[in-house]
Parts: sequence; C-alpha cells; structure tokens
Amino acid sequence: MENVTIWHNPRCSKSRNAAALLEEKGIDAEVVKYLDTPPSKEELIAVLKMLGMTARELMRTKEEIYKELNLKEITEEDKLIEAMVQNPKLIERPIVIKDGKAVIGRPIENIIDLLN
Repeated sequence: MENVTIWHNPRCSKSRNAAALLEEKGIDAEVVKYLDTPPSKEELIAVLKMLGMTARELMRTKEEIYKELNLKEITEEDKLIEAMVQNPKLIERPIVIKDGKAVIGRPIENIIDLLN
C-alpha cells in the first residue's frame, strides 16, 4: 500500500486535477486541506527538504498577502517559513508527498514521475 499525501486546496483547479489523478490511479491519498489545517513550521521545513527548495521558491509571490507583508524584502529563510505557516495561502500547490519525496503538481507530470 502506497503512503501518499497531498496538500490540497479544493478551490484550485491544479489541485483538483492532482487529486483526480491520484484517484484515477487508485491511490488512497491522505488529503491535507492546508488552508484549513496549516502545516507546522517543522512540517513545512521537512517538505522544503523533500522538495529541495528554499522557502521563497515555494511561495506564491503573486498573492496579495505577499505584497502586504513586504516579503520581497525579507531574506531570512526562517522568517519566510514563518510567514507561510501564518499565511498558508502563500504555499504553492498542490504538493504531493510519497516515500520521503515531494513534488509540486505543476505541471501534473511531476506527480506522475513521483508515482512511477
């Protein structure tokens, strides 16, 4: 049995497509609606390591909250992570996690590669 988790936003078409792909493949993924249940700082750090990304690379820089918080000017990784924990809307989506590896599901081929 595969252990797969998806950080999901049902209002996002890319996220819905990712969830549908997992369902089509018969994968009973754990669905984390991260806007309702934001990740802890530790969870976010772990996912960043799995993705091989910095906090800024995982951020949705076009979100209004990004501009409001003036995050463009912040360089400290810890502060960027804290901003995502406090404002999960800043986290790029969807994120699919399997066997200690993670991908952002944009494009959806990233998820297909992770599952294979």
